[in-house]
Amino acid sequence: MTPTPSHLLPQPLGSLLARLPAYPGSVLLSTALNLGLADQLQEDVRQHLAGKKLRIHVRDARLTFDFTWNGQSFSACAGGGATDLTISACAYDFLQLAQRREDPDTLFFSRRLSMEGDTELGLIVKNTLDALEFAVLEPQRWTPGRVLARLALGMQARGFGPRRRGTGK
Repeated sequence: MTPTPSHLLPQPLGSLLARLPAYPGSVLLSTALNLGLADQLQEDVRQHLAGKKLRIHVRDARLTFDFTWNGQSFSACAGGGATDLTISACAYDFLQLAQRREDPDTLFFSRRLSMEGDTELGLIVKNTLDALEFAVLEPQRWTPGRVLARLALGMQARGFGPRRRGTGK
């Protein structure tokens, strides 16, 4: 389904969103990626992503999110500058991708999704997203209890959180 003008964010909203600082949005996106995707990345994908600067550009919202994979997790980057890969689409198409209602190839060949930069990295990202076991925006995955449980597991894996009694840990 091609996004119609009703699927695009209104221009005044895009103008307003464009005035927001980019870094807080990049922090939110990298946190969401860590909660939803980081634990599913295969080791070879982690190695290809290491140190690469990625950008998500939401055309109609005029928002840009810069982030990197630091070897352990996704981290926000300061905006601007060169990137290794930029993925661009409108908000509606990103939502369709996240909910698995559209596939990247369909959006790419209909020119609704674009990738610029490192072609090999773009294919790795696309293939990784295609191989995911779930739709990122499944409502039951994002209930407060499940999000908090994933946060707690991530914190414990990094040595934070309550320690067990009697184990010396």
